[in-house]
Amino acid sequence: MTEREYNECVTQYADNVYRFILKNLRHEEDARDVVQTAFEKMWRNRDEVDAAKSKSYLFTVAYHQMIDHIRKVKRIQLREEFGELLKVENKPANNLKKILNEALNRLNETQRSLVLLKDYEGYNYEEIGQIMNLNPSQVKVYLHRARVQLKEYLVKMENVI
Repeated sequence: MTEREYNECVTQYADNVYRFILKNLRHEEDARDVVQTAFEKMWRNRDEVDAAKSKSYLFTVAYHQMIDHIRKVKRIQLREEFGELLKVENKPANNLKKILNEALNRLNETQRSLVLLKDYEGYNYEEIGQIMNLNPSQVKVYLHRARVQLKEYLVKMENVI
């Protein structure tokens, strides 16, 4: 793709991509950021992009950017919610945080990482597999075993009291 073809693509498809992303995100500034990032990626990869397929490439990149943005926003919201919950858990009457940390510390490093990536960070099985160099089936099996261990520890009354 040449510079001229890239500029034509921007002129021709910028509004369409923006409307598509805006309908999904419902936030103008976020939509602009996602579209700008998509065009930036297309510019950086312009040597590999076929001008005839630039529209589909652009929409694909914009869609993936939008999904990444949505995931990032969800993680931020979850962390804020956890922050509020931790303030409540620090009361002397509630030892839940301490008990959960003890339960997590009883897991081996792989199991602990799996639980934290899946349940705290919100990654899917494929993403966790890529991060930890495991296939999705291994992730599911190891995660199940870790959760069983956590459950066994947490349901024992002497560990909770």
